[in-house]
This record gives sequence, C-alpha cells and structure tokens, in this order.
Amino acid sequence: MTLGREIVDAYPIKLTYHVRSYYFGERLIPDLLGKTDAPDGVVAETWEVSDDRDTTGTVKNGEYAGRTLHDLVSEFPDELVGEGWRGPQFPLLEKFLDASHLLPVHLHPDDATARDKHGEPHGKTEAWHILWAAEDATILAGVNEGVSREELREAFLAEDHEAVMPRQPVQTGDTVYVPGGVIHTFGPDTLIFEVQQTSDLGQFVTPLGLYGERLDDATWRANIDAALDELRTDYLPRPNPGLMLEDDANRRALCAAGPHFALERWTLTEPYKEPAHPRRCMTLSNVGDVVRIETSGGTEMLQRGESCILPAAIGEVRLAPEGTSSLVVCYVPDLALDVIAPLREAGYADNEIRALGEVDV
Repeated sequence: MTLGREIVDAYPIKLTYHVRSYYFGERLIPDLLGKTDAPDGVVAETWEVSDDRDTTGTVKNGEYAGRTLHDLVSEFPDELVGEGWRGPQFPLLEKFLDASHLLPVHLHPDDATARDKHGEPHGKTEAWHILWAAEDATILAGVNEGVSREELREAFLAEDHEAVMPRQPVQTGDTVYVPGGVIHTFGPDTLIFEVQQTSDLGQFVTPLGLYGERLDDATWRANIDAALDELRTDYLPRPNPGLMLEDDANRRALCAAGPHFALERWTLTEPYKEPAHPRRCMTLSNVGDVVRIETSGGTEMLQRGESCILPAAIGEVRLAPEGTSSLVVCYVPDLALDVIAPLREAGYADNEIRALGEVDV
C-alpha cells in the first residue's frame, strides 16, 4: 500500500464508533449483537463506519492508530477508497440501529436537493438489512399512488401516516432499499444494519424531535412543508430477501444495490478467499462468530459486533471463521461488473436484479 513517500502493508482498519441515544432505541445492540463496550442507557444507533463531520471514526489498530478516518481518506484516497476515487468524505456511513420503538416518519434529500437546497455535496440514499425483527414487524415506506400534497399534509398533521403510506411486513434477513426523497419509518421491535451515503440531512413530519421532545406547532408545520417540498413519490421500497450467489458450505447473498453502494450478506463456515479489488474498498460488519482476517501483512480478529474497512490496496484477503461467521459486506460498486454480470451469470432475470434497488438493466 503506497502511502505518501512510504510503502507499508495495508491492513483491516478498525474504528471507534459513535453512539446516539435517540428516543426510539433501547438495548438491542449490546444485548443481541454483544457490543459489551456500549455505554449504559439507551443505545439507539452505533455509527460503525463514519466520516461525517464530528463523527468521523478514529483508527484503533495498526500503523494508523489514533488518526481519523477523514485524515486517511484525505491523504490516501487511491489506496484506501479506490484507484481514481476523489471526494470530500469516505463514501459510506454504516450503523447498527435499534428500533425498539417506532422511528419518526421522515425522509432524506436526494443528491440534487442536498446540493441546491442545503449546500451539501450529496444526499442520503440508504438500505436497511434486517438483523432481527419480531413476528409482526413492519415498515411504512413511500406513498400510496394518487395521493395529493394536501392529502399528505392532512394525514401528517393528523398523525395518520398509514392513510397515505403503504405498510409492509419485514422479517429477519430482508433488505429494504430507500432512495433519497422517499418518506419512511420502521419499528417497533426491529434491529437493523444500515448503509447510506455519508450525510445526516433529514426532514421529519412527526411532532417529536429525535430525543422525544415535543416541537411547537409552527416548527412542526414548517417541517411538514419542507418534507413535502423534497418528497419523491415514484419509488416504493419493498423488502427483498436477496439473491444468492453462493450456497454451499459458505453462503453469499447480494441484498441491495444502487449507484452509491451494494450490500451483501456472507455466512461462512469454511475459509473464504476474496480477491484483490484495487478499484474499491470493502467494509465488513460481523454479526456472527469471530472471524480471522488474514492478509499478506498479518492477521486481525473481527469480533461479533465489530466492523472494519478493507482498504482498496489490501490485496487478496482470506477469511477464516471460528464457528459460523455472518458478515454484512458493503462497497461502492461498478454496477455492470459487480452486480449485473454475476447475477445474470447465476441465472437471475433483469426484473429480479432491478428489485435490489436502483440498478439500470
């Protein structure tokens, strides 16, 4: 891995994580994922991989311990993120999210709205991978066909969201792709892994703030109007079980894909080799047994509830599970090469591929 004037081995980068204690969370993240270092009290979100302003992670291991992810992205974009990549921030923000209670109904701007209205470089498309859900868990996402702006406003003011938004059941293993501009909520009794563009912009139509405080009426109404201005009505998110690419002793499913990210779920019971990808990095989040990550530069252990970045320059990686490792794997894809071609080769039809998110086939 060429870093400035020195040549050192790339290695799996572990980061500190940022905690948010929003009102909708409880203790699912430490209790179900085994994050024993989580603080006491409500742990609604842990931002596992983040380069968003003051939540950029600090490297915990190896040569660059003590430096921030933003430092490394700025100094070594080709080696860390991918050959030829340039940008103001690491392109993915990833978190565990505890929806023990219903999330506020909200949306995030798309790229054009983020630039034109908020002066930010990009918006926030996201995907939710359901790690655990109660039997009756559901989502509300998108709006019903033919609903007018005034009907939406009236429903939001009445807090009758189901009158204008479709409700769909979700189960463990599903993934839901949500483009910027699509209004949504989920919970209660749901634990997810979320991958998104690096952004924290949002518009809310419910009368509570993220910490449970009641908004004054004028602020609430202004929020509703702002959300309606940014609302996208031409996309209806649907839970998807994913498309299996490997199903032997090791299982690999492609669960969501679009121009900003792809999300896969790997279940490993035997060692697995991942080839070099100099054009893109990958992230691993472990929700199963411990996995040993072996590279040309050494070995790193990834515990349950931990995440890491595999830099683009890391070369071939061997993953050796100690039991059954279950990994959520994310990257910024070349859709033709990383998504469409392997899925077509596996025999999937174009409509199945399109259902993963925003894939133009």
